[in-house]
Amino acid sequence: MGGVKVTMEVGSDGVAVITIFNPPVNPLAIPIIAGLKEKWTEATMRNDVKAIVLTGNGGRFSGGFDINVFQKVHGTGDISQMPDVSVDLVVNTMEDGKKPAVAAIEGLALGGGLELALGCHARIAAPRAQLGLPELSLGVIPGFGGTQRLPRLIGLSKAVEMMMTSKPIMSEEGKKLGLIDAIAPSSELLKVSRQWALDIAERRKPWIRSLHKTDKIGSLSEAREALKVARQQVKQTVKNMPQQLACIDIVEDGIIHGGYHGVLKEAKVFKDLVLSDTSKGLVHVFFAQRATSKVPTVTDIGLKPRTVKKVAVIGGGLMGSGIATALALSNTFVVLKEINSEYLQKGMKAIEENVRGLVARKKLPQGKADKALSMVKGALGYSDFKDVDVVIEAVIENIPLKQKIFSEIEKVCPPHCILASNTSTIDLNVIGENTRSKDRIIGAHFFSPAHIMPLLEIVRTEKTSAQAILDLMAVGKAIKKVPVVVGNCTGFAVNRTFFPYAQGAHILANLGVDVYRIDAQITNFGLPMGPFQLQDLTGYGVAVAVGKEFGSAFSDRTFKSPLIDLLIKSGRNGKNNGKGYYIYEKGRKPRPDFTVLPIVEESRRLTNIMPGGKPISVTDQEIVEMILFPVVNEACRVLDEGIVVRASDLDVASVLGMSFPSYRGGIVFWADTVGAGHIYRSLKKWSELYGNFFKPSRFLEERATKGIPLSAPASTSSASRSRI
Repeated sequence: MGGVKVTMEVGSDGVAVITIFNPPVNPLAIPIIAGLKEKWTEATMRNDVKAIVLTGNGGRFSGGFDINVFQKVHGTGDISQMPDVSVDLVVNTMEDGKKPAVAAIEGLALGGGLELALGCHARIAAPRAQLGLPELSLGVIPGFGGTQRLPRLIGLSKAVEMMMTSKPIMSEEGKKLGLIDAIAPSSELLKVSRQWALDIAERRKPWIRSLHKTDKIGSLSEAREALKVARQQVKQTVKNMPQQLACIDIVEDGIIHGGYHGVLKEAKVFKDLVLSDTSKGLVHVFFAQRATSKVPTVTDIGLKPRTVKKVAVIGGGLMGSGIATALALSNTFVVLKEINSEYLQKGMKAIEENVRGLVARKKLPQGKADKALSMVKGALGYSDFKDVDVVIEAVIENIPLKQKIFSEIEKVCPPHCILASNTSTIDLNVIGENTRSKDRIIGAHFFSPAHIMPLLEIVRTEKTSAQAILDLMAVGKAIKKVPVVVGNCTGFAVNRTFFPYAQGAHILANLGVDVYRIDAQITNFGLPMGPFQLQDLTGYGVAVAVGKEFGSAFSDRTFKSPLIDLLIKSGRNGKNNGKGYYIYEKGRKPRPDFTVLPIVEESRRLTNIMPGGKPISVTDQEIVEMILFPVVNEACRVLDEGIVVRASDLDVASVLGMSFPSYRGGIVFWADTVGAGHIYRSLKKWSELYGNFFKPSRFLEERATKGIPLSAPASTSSASRSRI
């Protein structure tokens, strides 16, 4: 903790500069909060101090409250570890203190960092400093007065929007809104802030306590109307998130009863929310995502990633064009290879549409879009491959074709070049069977659409070199993906874990449960869409191909449903031709197509698994469990076989790759909150009623019997394929 401190220097001008030191982003750890109280009290008592300037060391004000404290509270359940910052420090010591204070903001002021700045009497910022209150993304609300002061400084609608979205604004916008009083270049920031503080002390500038401002709030009826609109938006867009409505309620409470009353209520609700399952899940995912960058025998052996300047992508279809887009957007030269000029033209057009789409949605400035498109070159042969650092093969799931490509690229690419496949299910040893460079063969499994979805599954074989893994991890980070290193097996970590998801839904449908009810319960649980709508979206051809792969790899526990074949036979192909379980029309939301029900009935007749020929009776909760418990069961096998380095890697992958709700903490974390015992007993009961698909794995049985969490590290005896 040597570098963690708060210092104070009093200048000859009578200004005490209080500086936070806690690199790299000056989080507000417990010692920092204690140090701020101590220095502020000293400055207030000293006769040679007229005013105070608060700043952060190293070009950053503060990244906010130290999230490690949340983790400790979640581990112990002891809320007393949360310090009283809001009233004791921000209200009593800073805002109501006898000497004026100015926040000198550079780099970022986020969360608790911005809330400290709001407790000062003015805020001066350097250009392009980030200002935001992202607490809701961790399942809590701003807890140091932010729900009260931000609306009073910038108005209700904008303040609520900033808190609800967790998105920061730049200091330039902050100045227009009234959050920032002046912008000064970094070199002048302290000088301007000191003078501003003295001007307040000497009454040349107003001494404003933002908790007492009311001019930006408007009338009570206007405020209530704005908050009513905010509540409606939350109910439509964010399910199962208690912190969103709690935040709006507290903003309203402060408007009705006054800012100080709002601060007291905020502090109480903040502590309640810290102990909620939502906060536990979101904080777990936050730390789990950071842990993915630590891979034993790869990141801890002194290797450095090599520079990757040029990447070749083979195949310009949906996945290939998406991968090429992601690379070009990160200023990497890309060669896109196709087998003929027609396909190449389609691939290049798809890249252009991806980039233009980002511009249209205001996610990308025009200048950057033009630069990205200039980084891509089309090719029909291998002549441009002689100086590439990575090749990513993204052709259809055809083993002979992939084997042929790998034999060819091994001959034409430089000896350091990484040979990667974007296969989603095929064993990499099979793909690289005819090559000599087995240490360079690796899986780069992107999720569709590849330029948007944040997960990159990096699949290693027993022969893949640590250098190749490290280099691909660096590429993943450069293109703003979260790389998760996994072992090699059919479906790898994510698709393998989730292969029972669609199958569980099909079993329920064939047992007589309404397909639309199944979809509705899964979306109520928090997934963006149900399993049947997802099949419509991905296409039935994919469902058939993937089903075959898993059927042959895990024949002891797969359920073969005739339903997809029947849908194809009836001329349906999901969203591709506008007809599936749902009807798809441009500009309209998908809506159930009840003419599909006779086809579902035909499937039920063919499978003939309804007990006594009658539909089973299940609760809404049982529907969710019968679909997701088999997924947990397969996750247990993935953990047991060491396909992932740690259980939390599977949590991150399920959230980022399968859109499992982040507030539930990922698939394994959620399973532990439900309890291994309940999952084991349920699966055992269903396996006796409906067959082997539900049969509990040895790992699950062992954990349930011994009362060990599923996330606890696997026994050292099991071979770990993700870290060999």
